[in-house]
Amino acid sequence: MTPLRRLLFGAFGLLEFGWGLWAYLAPHHFFVTFPGGGYHWTAGYPPYNAHLVADLGATFLTLGVLLLTAAWLDDRRVSTVVVVAEVLFAALHLLFHVRHRGTLGADYGLSLLTLVLGVLVPPLVLLTYRRA
Repeated sequence: MTPLRRLLFGAFGLLEFGWGLWAYLAPHHFFVTFPGGGYHWTAGYPPYNAHLVADLGATFLTLGVLLLTAAWLDDRRVSTVVVVAEVLFAALHLLFHVRHRGTLGADYGLSLLTLVLGVLVPPLVLLTYRRA
């Protein structure tokens, strides 16, 4: 399970890190275009605030580094701390969006699905230590 666990933690880490770099270095571009592919989820929660988007980027960068560290070290205790931090952020983020739809249209459900995955998948990866 170690290679798969490292791959999953690494993939989540790179995703968070990439979003974080984007939001931190180009907050306005992130705000108007995230997540890309014709969707504009962040812009569905106006008004734009460069400081808040950059802070979100810093949060994503931090979580990305933590997840990449979990992938690199592959230590159950380290990974547990990282997953707790990731799930806390993801759950609070999901709760906000459940309670505030913003101006999102038909893709609101898809945005919630991605947030639910952020809450559920990291603990499932962590469970692979118990089975090993």
